[in-house]
Amino acid sequence: MILTKKDFAILGKFEFNVQPVGVKFLSKPPEKMERLNLGMALCEMLKKAQEGNAFFASQESHTCEAGMYVLGQADAPEPFISGRFGAGLKIFEEARSASRLYHYIPRIGKGVVNYIAFSPLSKLSFDPDVLILLAKTSQTEILLRAMSYRTGKMWSSRYSAAIGCAWVFVYPYLTGELNYTITGLGHGMRRKKLFPEGQQLVSIPFDLLPSILQSLQDMPWVLPAFESDGPEFVRQLLIELGITPTPSSKSMAESHQ
Repeated sequence: MILTKKDFAILGKFEFNVQPVGVKFLSKPPEKMERLNLGMALCEMLKKAQEGNAFFASQESHTCEAGMYVLGQADAPEPFISGRFGAGLKIFEEARSASRLYHYIPRIGKGVVNYIAFSPLSKLSFDPDVLILLAKTSQTEILLRAMSYRTGKMWSSRYSAAIGCAWVFVYPYLTGELNYTITGLGHGMRRKKLFPEGQQLVSIPFDLLPSILQSLQDMPWVLPAFESDGPEFVRQLLIELGITPTPSSKSMAESHQ
């Protein structure tokens, strides 16, 4: 399903501090799009797009080995794979611990991605493979609930002490699973101080986007139990279901709020 600007309009209701960013993985350079003429890390490209810039980057644009590795554009040098670099940075105790990263971080196969395009939502000219949002916790709760509104799917977050870009960009693309992480975690993005701490980077893959956007249209953004008369709403619901409100049932109801 190819999404249009009308489909994304519901996201304006969030009033995000920075625009959501669409990301596209490409084998050929896109037409009518500016090429990035600066060298920067993959996570820095996301920040640049959040600031309102639409562009695409080639392999030559990357200055961070991690980004090129997870995009399948280069192999990691032996000191990285062996864990000596991660241990040297004091992220891990020993090389054997650091080397485990390369056994589980998601990575796109070689030859699939030669270029990567970024665009803030206001300038989006392509159907994104991943939509990345920087959100406050209250906004993230709504996004996650939209993901599970029809499916009941479990909320799950995956991240690692280093190479965090793999979980923001690649994991959702490869698995079709929404992923989110708290800003301020992970070595690279924390060291570069790219994002305000304590918020969430939410990455939504292309195959979940239509259903999430539709759920945002259909579901209540503020749940009845969260309103000022929430306790009374819960009490009445229990009665309607044939359950006499008791201290224990009240506690159970509150656990579902």
